[in-house]
Amino acid sequence: MSTDNDTTAAIRGWFTGRLPEEWTQTAAPTITVDREEITVVLSIAEPAVADEASEAEQSAARAGRIKGFREDTRDRRIELAREVEHRFDRKVAWGVTCGERSELFTHLAVPVMTRLRQPEREVLDTLVEAGVARSRAHALAWCVRLTGEHAEEWLAKLRTAMEQVQEVRDAGPELA
Repeated sequence: MSTDNDTTAAIRGWFTGRLPEEWTQTAAPTITVDREEITVVLSIAEPAVADEASEAEQSAARAGRIKGFREDTRDRRIELAREVEHRFDRKVAWGVTCGERSELFTHLAVPVMTRLRQPEREVLDTLVEAGVARSRAHALAWCVRLTGEHAEEWLAKLRTAMEQVQEVRDAGPELA
């Protein structure tokens, strides 16, 4: 029986075998998979700066390193993405972490249908009226990001519990 975990493992394995070694020398890539998209975040070495370099100089050096990596690897990343999209029927997004700076190059904004009751719509409308968001859709995305940032520990526990449930299901008896 093929599961989402099997697909995710196959995708991670494919990238492990296919990414150029020089892209994974600093650390293994972080690969996140959902129904529509695969996000690959690579770690690259920080640029050497003088010991007395200011935080602004260090930040600019990291930004330059990321920009250079993006430009230098564009053709190869496009080639790999096409292979993956054909093989796994998902789009590929790329990103890089350099020191304390992370940047996603491309990623999807996928529409999600939801039904909200009036009190929930009022929250979104308040955010729009206050200028925090451009639209209800933007306000909802803002709320989801905020929840993710402030509930990461809880979400991690929830994901672990879901994985354990899937393992128990997979270990269960086969139904004829």
